[in-house]
Amino acid sequence: MDEQVGGTRSFLPAVEGMRACAALGVVVTHVAFETGHSAGVDGRLFGRFDLAVAVFFALSGFLLWRSHAAAARGLAPRPATGHYLRSRVVRIMPAYLVAVVVILTLLPDGNHASLTVWLANLTLTQVYVPLTLTAGLTQMWSLSVEVSFYLALPILAMLATRLPVRGRVPAIAALAVASLLWGWIPFGAPPGLNPLTWPPAFFSWFAAGMLLAEWVHSPIGWPHRLARHRVLMAVVVVAAYLVAASPLAGPPGLVPSSAAQFTVKTAMGALVALGLVAPLVLDRPDSSYRLLGSAPMVTLGRWSYGIFIWHLAAMTMVFPVIGQFSFNGHMVEVLTLTVLFSIAIAAVSYALVESPCREALRRWEKREKKQPAATLRQEDAIAP
Repeated sequence: MDEQVGGTRSFLPAVEGMRACAALGVVVTHVAFETGHSAGVDGRLFGRFDLAVAVFFALSGFLLWRSHAAAARGLAPRPATGHYLRSRVVRIMPAYLVAVVVILTLLPDGNHASLTVWLANLTLTQVYVPLTLTAGLTQMWSLSVEVSFYLALPILAMLATRLPVRGRVPAIAALAVASLLWGWIPFGAPPGLNPLTWPPAFFSWFAAGMLLAEWVHSPIGWPHRLARHRVLMAVVVVAAYLVAASPLAGPPGLVPSSAAQFTVKTAMGALVALGLVAPLVLDRPDSSYRLLGSAPMVTLGRWSYGIFIWHLAAMTMVFPVIGQFSFNGHMVEVLTLTVLFSIAIAAVSYALVESPCREALRRWEKREKKQPAATLRQEDAIAP
């Protein structure tokens, strides 16, 4: 009998811990920018903490695709599209809508937003509408991309059913490589619209997780053996991160200045995500991750969505508290208080909005006899 891999377990505590780390990585990169650490060596290193978004996308790709990978091998029934879409809406939209309304209403820089800004942000279409990424909500470009992936996933899964099992990994890998060429397409987009933030640009990051989902239901092979060499994976992550932080990947920040730099940065993001997530999901079932799998990290992972959607607003509150202005240093103080404020708000969001909404959905589905009242699956909790 083939050895079972860690990812065949329904819940992986270390994955929750990794989600918490990714959320904190996003906070670090934004705090570094707002405190003036956007140039020089430290600016490049702190700025590339934005590759935490690649980790988020890979986690989504893994957790949402693994049920389809199992179904393709006859290990589980095909996931119900209706339940999947309902769970995505309930997981993402309630807390997000609360954040948008509060931030656009109360945040000074977001006050007096136009109707276009309101509609684009409320519908998560801001990456497609020029000049609608607004203060306190600029990080939501990645959530807009992620939601597009959620919508496309059932279609991708349907197309994948036409492939033999042995053809699924090559097909996903080929699409991932093709997506790296997105930056070379001459779109001629109008001012204020950036095609490099559109979903196809980042498919390689989702594909990293999708490949892991395929391998987790495959016999033990070279991907598993590589993933279990933690030192090797650490070397891959560090090397890819340093390349992403170098001039090869462009200036610090989201948008590289050339197509080649975009390709390098995106490819390195995929490697970073693979190197961080693969050991967690392809390891042996008895492997333990004391830090990532600890109760505090799992709890932070549960609150990570709230940390992500509220941290820019929390950072805005920090500067008056310490009596400083943006781009004037004090990174340690700003980072510490931003993390604390973000965690506090995220805990409230989880308790008052996120968890009650998911519980309401489970009760409704139980009444409709479409979904048993089971413990929340890990893929039902995916969000940046």
